[in-house]
Amino acid sequence: MNTWIAIGATAIGCYLLKYAGLLVPAGLLERPLVKRLAALLPVALLAALTAQQTLSEGSHLLLDAKVAGVGAAALALVLRAPFLLVVAVAVLVTAGVRALGG
Repeated sequence: MNTWIAIGATAIGCYLLKYAGLLVPAGLLERPLVKRLAALLPVALLAALTAQQTLSEGSHLLLDAKVAGVGAAALALVLRAPFLLVVAVAVLVTAGVRALGG
């Protein structure tokens, strides 16, 4: 039963948060700082999520084939490779390191 209470509370909380967003004055959303933060925040969150998923196993630091794949993808991005090529490079490098015993 506690699970359903948590699900219900989460649903209500999400609805109220969405509703609170509608109450924000439009003038506040047009400020340059708010626009800049809204543009940069998703990038920062995605980078943090990628780092956390790549470098950790629970609460321990983990350096394995995923690190090599992400490094290769970063290098491909620096070299301005197309997105599909970046993904392919990451997959191939990760698979290669795992095949070699990593």
